[in-house]
Amino acid sequence: MPEDIMTTKDNRIHCWLKTAPSRWFVAYATAAAFATYFCMYAFRKPFAAAKYEGLMFLGTDVNLKTVLLISQIIGYAISKYAGIKVCTEIQRSHLAKFLVGLIVFAEFALLLFGLLPEQFKVAAIFLNGIPLGMVWGSVSRYLEGRRASEVMFAGLSCSFIVSSSSVKAFGQWLMDQGLDQFWMPVVAGLFFLPLFIVAVWLLNQLPQPSAEDIADRSKRSVMNSSERWAFFRTFLPAMLMLLLVYFFLTAYRDFRDNYTPEIFMAMNEGYETSPKLFLQADWPVAFGVMMALACLNLFRDHRFGLIAVFGVMLTGIIIMGTATLLHDFKVISGLWWMILIGTGAYLAYVPYGAVLFERVMASTKVAGTAVFAIYLHDAIGYTGSISVQLYKDLGQSELNYFEFLRSFTWLLCGLGLVCFVASCLYFTTKHKPTDNEHSNHGT
Repeated sequence: MPEDIMTTKDNRIHCWLKTAPSRWFVAYATAAAFATYFCMYAFRKPFAAAKYEGLMFLGTDVNLKTVLLISQIIGYAISKYAGIKVCTEIQRSHLAKFLVGLIVFAEFALLLFGLLPEQFKVAAIFLNGIPLGMVWGSVSRYLEGRRASEVMFAGLSCSFIVSSSSVKAFGQWLMDQGLDQFWMPVVAGLFFLPLFIVAVWLLNQLPQPSAEDIADRSKRSVMNSSERWAFFRTFLPAMLMLLLVYFFLTAYRDFRDNYTPEIFMAMNEGYETSPKLFLQADWPVAFGVMMALACLNLFRDHRFGLIAVFGVMLTGIIIMGTATLLHDFKVISGLWWMILIGTGAYLAYVPYGAVLFERVMASTKVAGTAVFAIYLHDAIGYTGSISVQLYKDLGQSELNYFEFLRSFTWLLCGLGLVCFVASCLYFTTKHKPTDNEHSNHGT
């Protein structure tokens, strides 16, 4: 990527953003981050819209789709482990070119997915996952450490909720036009590549956090290995509990997302796989989650803001359990069950993506970047996703996809309730008031 394409020096938009009213700055940043991450999903998820029916992996009892999903997630997980170092150390001036390079690599892997014989397609989709796991951390670096970070991250988080179903719907539409299921992913990616480059350029116009942002949220800086280890040790008990929940929560979210067609079919309620069904299951979820996260910005006191974040996550766990009970007693349909457990799972899951650790760092005044904590959890989370999908095929093959997800819901509800409450209590004891909070308490 030539130097002058992504630079912000003397750019008119960049200069305007430095003095723009807060509401317009937030709207711009949110839209640019949303568009960037939405487009990324066009390189990650369309292939999951295909069923690959009747295809088994190398003559084994394992479905080819399961192996493809796991292969991509392994690559994605490796990317998350690499991102613990790369995304916390990369300089801001290199972020835009880095983002575009990641996506070009992912698109090349999708080309290989179409070209290679069936037994080698697993390797191609593995390569596709390797760069994509570092996109979130790179985009987050533009948004963290600002007074309105919660609103911006709400928009960013909304993108991966709606984009997954949207790009799968687009992939299904391409196959309905007669495109082969193995060539569909690279064609979907080509359609979104120009849009991604434009979105990154717009995102790269954002100025660094202002002095007021730094005073309110603490300065965000790159972190070396010793600083990352010191951060982890400082919050060890709570971090271990959060990691445990996230291990299963990521697996739960991925299982519901990747096997949506199979789950609806296993319900025996007459659902047929269609682009419309993908959208019906996820778009209401995105709206509810975005509103909940945006409201967190109303909490100016960081201690109460952190408690509110855990309140949102606990609410998500409760919604999942309540929805499962209602579906068991035939009070709601399978579609509404999928919408409600999706809403609950994302309410518990999405705050990990930045809002939770943004508040932790603002509350405790620990120096560094929230991206480290995000990527540590993501690395563990996608390890859980791989483990649970293998466990389903190899250890619980007698259960259909719906029955497995229902049992998984109850496990996650119990674990989440205990660990979220305990973690919340721990972090509130580490709170350090800002100068503004001190002055407010003294009046």
